[in-house]
Amino acid sequence: MTLTATSAMNIAQVLTKALPYIQRFQGKTIVIKYGGNAMVDEALKNSFARDVVLMKLVGINPVVVHGGGPQIGKLLERLGKQSEFVQGMRVTDSETMDVVEMVLGGLVNKEIVNNINRHGGSAVGLTGKDGGLIHARKLTLTRNAPELNEPEIIDIGHVGEVASIDASVVNMLVSGNFIPVIAPIGVGENGHSYNINADLVAGKLAEVLQAEKLMLLTNIPGVLDKENKVLTNLRPGQVDALIADGTIYGGMLPKIRCALEAARGGVNAVHIIDGRVEHAVLLELFTDEGVGTLIRR
Repeated sequence: MTLTATSAMNIAQVLTKALPYIQRFQGKTIVIKYGGNAMVDEALKNSFARDVVLMKLVGINPVVVHGGGPQIGKLLERLGKQSEFVQGMRVTDSETMDVVEMVLGGLVNKEIVNNINRHGGSAVGLTGKDGGLIHARKLTLTRNAPELNEPEIIDIGHVGEVASIDASVVNMLVSGNFIPVIAPIGVGENGHSYNINADLVAGKLAEVLQAEKLMLLTNIPGVLDKENKVLTNLRPGQVDALIADGTIYGGMLPKIRCALEAARGGVNAVHIIDGRVEHAVLLELFTDEGVGTLIRR
């Protein structure tokens, strides 16, 4: 198909508009939390892989952290094991942890790696157990109830939080021109594996790497105001006020708190973007408009 003069001009304009952003972010690290629809829809999976490959080719260093909750749930169901959640966290006994490692560290991780490599990149898959990347501690939940004299401690098994991160292996891969793809599984002092929320891992990793940006892909347009309009260009103090007045609530709170912690921990900008939009990562990175919420340091 032959390009018309108008089409060619449009393509040239898009490329020249991207140039200042490419120059600004060249050599910088960008941590991307990959999840939601972008991980299951074929067109979106391919557009994400191409975005990451293009970033690397123009001198930006993407580091991908992925989730995989729905995939874990499907395999557990096939094995006849019921998924149980407490305060939004999956109860993870030893048998479930085996499935989590198999799905996150194996099936999902290698599919993402393969997809990036198929589109011309050089991705390497890791879990937090590789190279001592993610040191974890057991996460404990508490429940307050009027009939209890003190909060009840709830044991949800092999669910962890980040104790510390040693990013040596990530830095080695990035400097070797590879794209790290990380499954959020950590290891405790006891040698046990722990399933950790992927947003938390991405946020902590972005802090340790002193990343230029943290991008959190979601299934919503971004942070919405009370009229359901996307809010952008926020500062941490403004976000605190939106939480206090109830504008941000419910399931969005953990993601927002992770974003705030990263911004206050030295990450220059955190983007909560709509992963249901094709090429969402590039649109947020290389255009003035973007496709989500920006929280500045």
